[in-house]
Amino acid sequence: MPKAFNFSLAVLKWFDQHGRKDLPWQHNITPYRVWVSEIMLQQTQVATVIPYFERFMAQLPTVQDLAQASEDEVLHLWTGLGYYSRARNLHKSAQIVCNELRGEFPSDVASLCELPGIGRSTAGAISAIAFGQVAAILDGNVKRVLARCYAIAGWPGKGDVLKALWHQAEALKPTKRIADYTQAMMDLGATLCTRSKPQCERCPLQQHCLAYAQQNQADYPGKKPKKALPVKATCMLILENEQGELLLEKRPNSGIWGGLWIFPQLETPQHIDQHLADEKLITLDKQQQWPSYRHTFSHYHLDITPVHIKVRAHSQQVAERQQLWYNRAQPANVGLAAPIKKLLAQLN
Repeated sequence: MPKAFNFSLAVLKWFDQHGRKDLPWQHNITPYRVWVSEIMLQQTQVATVIPYFERFMAQLPTVQDLAQASEDEVLHLWTGLGYYSRARNLHKSAQIVCNELRGEFPSDVASLCELPGIGRSTAGAISAIAFGQVAAILDGNVKRVLARCYAIAGWPGKGDVLKALWHQAEALKPTKRIADYTQAMMDLGATLCTRSKPQCERCPLQQHCLAYAQQNQADYPGKKPKKALPVKATCMLILENEQGELLLEKRPNSGIWGGLWIFPQLETPQHIDQHLADEKLITLDKQQQWPSYRHTFSHYHLDITPVHIKVRAHSQQVAERQQLWYNRAQPANVGLAAPIKKLLAQLN
């Protein structure tokens, strides 16, 4: 097996020739830009993140801008990226940095981990890339590279497997060019050491990689044990008033679609008439039930039955719940759940 120095040297040499050096967050590097990009890149691919990052920075170029923005504005910019707790934690962290830390980001891993939404690997990336501190990372790409190179068996979600991977990540990090090395490790996993069809013939670690020597790359890292996802059902009411506006309700901050705006939900279409009566809404046309479709979360399937109803409201005043009549021609800057975006596209 390679020594730590040789490992990092090989990775850096490869990075100098083949690494990605023109990503938006690699220009004008600041702790704020690195932090936002790292949060966006959690569980999301680079190609998806780039336009979101650019829009976010155009709208909220500094941590002060983010801290002063409304949660709805932040969630609106995040709409479509998923895992919305990331956006809410980003907003909370910006307020902590501005209100408690005088606008200065902490530079060390331990202090960064105290901010909402920042774990050990994200903190390591921010510390290394933005501040040049010698810190290790262990995102999904790096886990895959290390698991294969060192034949670390098992699912990384298990404590002992994760501990072994962190041990290697810490042992291998170089003392020089830590920012480049951090980016290089992410690039290596994203571009060569991919989940399927890894390009081992181009990999700088090939001669040292135990999985390659055993020709069992697909066995690493170990897969998460599968379990059948439960199925839930909901009816979404697409209530359209005479002006063509649609009624949306804001979800509580905790739970599914926290803080996002969605169509009113009922357990079944059988409860629609009672709901309309309770909300003092008059039906103007025949209810149209659209085909049901499935939206899958990490822990369950949700079968959604949309029902489109044209209604007249006695008043534009909204109920105790947070509601708004959404104008599709001049949409409000609010965060929309993915199924709502899909249904709006169908309606249009």
